[in-house]
Amino acid sequence: MNQQNPTLKRAMIEALEKSLGIVTSACKSVGINRSTHYDWLKSDEDYKAEVESIEDIAIDFAESQLHKQIKDGNPTSTIFYLKTKAKKRGYVERQEIHQETTYKSLDINIIDTGVPLASSEKDIVD
Repeated sequence: MNQQNPTLKRAMIEALEKSLGIVTSACKSVGINRSTHYDWLKSDEDYKAEVESIEDIAIDFAESQLHKQIKDGNPTSTIFYLKTKAKKRGYVERQEIHQETTYKSLDINIIDTGVPLASSEKDIVD
């Protein structure tokens, strides 16, 4: 971690862990501005890596709470889980179509045959 304010940075990491990554709460408990935290994210790769790992911990916590609610029989949580994690089994509200294509060039050669083009539908039928 960058040596600029190492004590404050360590305190901020600990505060972020306690608040599950809520920046405003962590900043208030440490006594720094939110802009200081974001400046540290830009300038200190070690600090940024630690903050990102805390974000993963917060997501893990939220997922564990979701699983608990599903286990407790909460239908809304069950539907949410199926719509986000079981799309391949058909649990979707809308059809999602993903298509990968590679475009190839198409050459068109116009050959003058001397035959006039049709000027109306009548010319085509006759």
